[in-house]
Amino acid sequence: MIYTVTFNPSLDYIVRVENFRAGTINRTYYENILPGGKGINVSIVLKNLGHDSTALGFMAGFTGREICARLEKFGVASDFIDVAEGLSRINLKMKSDEETEINGQGPNITDGDIEKLYEKLDTLQAGDILIISGSVPNTLPGDMYERIMSRLEGRGIEIVVDAEKDLLVNVLKFHPFLIKPNNHELGAIYGVELKKKDEVVPYAKKLQEAGAKNVLISMAGEGAVFISEKGDVLKSEAPKGKVVNSVGAGDSMVAGFMTGYLETGDYEKAFKMGLCTGSASAFSPDLATRPEVEALLKTI
Repeated sequence: MIYTVTFNPSLDYIVRVENFRAGTINRTYYENILPGGKGINVSIVLKNLGHDSTALGFMAGFTGREICARLEKFGVASDFIDVAEGLSRINLKMKSDEETEINGQGPNITDGDIEKLYEKLDTLQAGDILIISGSVPNTLPGDMYERIMSRLEGRGIEIVVDAEKDLLVNVLKFHPFLIKPNNHELGAIYGVELKKKDEVVPYAKKLQEAGAKNVLISMAGEGAVFISEKGDVLKSEAPKGKVVNSVGAGDSMVAGFMTGYLETGDYEKAFKMGLCTGSASAFSPDLATRPEVEALLKTI
């Protein structure tokens, strides 16, 4: 079974406005509301590609209930902790001449809520896959990733991590099955600027030397780089297409990679599946579907 964790899920209110002006009334010409959060995006794309998962995390209030309802419409099962105080976030994503985001805070997560999450994670079994991604809200301990991975260590659970800076670096000692920073996040870890795939390779290998089994580096329009646990280095250009919406592209790459790996056991095929799934989401106003991904696979 596949599980995803989103610590601070949201309802993403997406609007488009012509010539946005601050300090006056602006009217939308497009609106959409989607369940948001990196782990939630992974679960939705996994379902689109034909794989079930259970979304874990914290929810609260009427917004939390709506997140669960909208996930159900996507065919995604959820098992969130119902937090008593506060509301799940509503994140405003406005697209006009520029893109602007206003993100909510989220509910007040207590120690008791955290313990309930641990209890759910304790039911995972050998062979299960756990995907942890995204930031940790300020109502949670900053070392939540480490606490979870320490708790599950040695139980045969494959863990995928998509996070930035210390959240990522501090869990490498637990040997995650896959990590997926982008080139900017990788550069921030080592204090360098990485623009080309050849520049990325030595620093990706450093993350592997620190403990990661497999390292996947997304580079938006530049493509991606993958270092396998066997030491193979794979590099690819991105499929050609017009970027419509980059939100969720990295999460889609994770879902695509894991789909490819589960279906074939072949890292090269998983890498290509991940690259095309990320691109398919970027080329669409919605998250990638299987037909869109398979169409792109024929082009690389």
